[in-house]
Amino acid sequence: MIVILKHDHNRDQLDSLISWLQEKGIVVHASVGEGSTILGLVGDTSKLDMDLIAALDIVEDVKRVQEPYKNANRKFHPEDTVVKVRDTQIGGGNLTIMAGPCSVESEEQVVAIAKAVKASGATMLRGGAFKPRTSPYSFQGLGETGLEYLKAARAETGLPIVTELMDITQLPLFKDVDVIQIGARNMQNFDLLKAVGHQDKPVMIKRGMSATYEEWLMSAEYVMAGGNENVILCERGIRTFESYTRNTLDLAAIPVLRKLTHLPVIIDPSHATGKYWLVEPLAMGAVAIGADGLQIEVHNDPAHALCDGPQSLKPDAFDPLAKKLLALHDWLKTREG
Repeated sequence: MIVILKHDHNRDQLDSLISWLQEKGIVVHASVGEGSTILGLVGDTSKLDMDLIAALDIVEDVKRVQEPYKNANRKFHPEDTVVKVRDTQIGGGNLTIMAGPCSVESEEQVVAIAKAVKASGATMLRGGAFKPRTSPYSFQGLGETGLEYLKAARAETGLPIVTELMDITQLPLFKDVDVIQIGARNMQNFDLLKAVGHQDKPVMIKRGMSATYEEWLMSAEYVMAGGNENVILCERGIRTFESYTRNTLDLAAIPVLRKLTHLPVIIDPSHATGKYWLVEPLAMGAVAIGADGLQIEVHNDPAHALCDGPQSLKPDAFDPLAKKLLALHDWLKTREG
């Protein structure tokens, strides 16, 4: 249920309404926008008298919300969420470019790539320290050592780091990570989602390989229900009957999620296709449709990468692409104005 307040509502009356709702076991989330204030009511609202609430002097309208995700619902929070990460932010009309290797292989490697992508316009460094792999014989990442190498690259460049958390037991190691990534395979690991919901840092949730929009948003709801509202959604391709590409990138997710939720949307064209030469056209398409950012894999020697070399761009290929993406984004903003 949502309660829309009148523009000139009385603060004392509002406090009284919130207290009354809380006494009935309802969790109240207030969203204050430029033109209105909305109260999102979470809990068993079936016994609340809508007519009684609507009759209050400070109330403009009352509506029931049918979708099971409440905190992530745009009806609860009409204004776009902007997630702040150190000196950068995701959403709010910005184009965030997260770039870096699929897997951290050495300190020298990740520092060099971080310097290169920053010079090209990237504002965040992505890199895997813990790697979920289909084969138990594939490289599984450097683990805690990889995290230290990422932090060394951040110290050298100032780029915030985003890396994947695979298990609750790893959480203590992530206290200095800027954005926790929940991978596609863990999108419905509900215990893990609950755990990061109690953290005070942003969480980026990648769409599961066969997940619907509602299932994806319900995963975000798990995190937000724990009190962490700094959630980012990342579309990285879904599994379809087509086998030419690694996955099928669903660019329709951008306008659909714009309608359904207030959370920022990132596109990962690298994992979506598995082919480096498809990264540029799909990244450009994502920006044209309105993505808040991109996550692109960059490796200084893709032919010898320990993980996902075929989908990685070299720094000298990433540089002109990043400039094109930023130029397109800026041009689109001028057109909107």
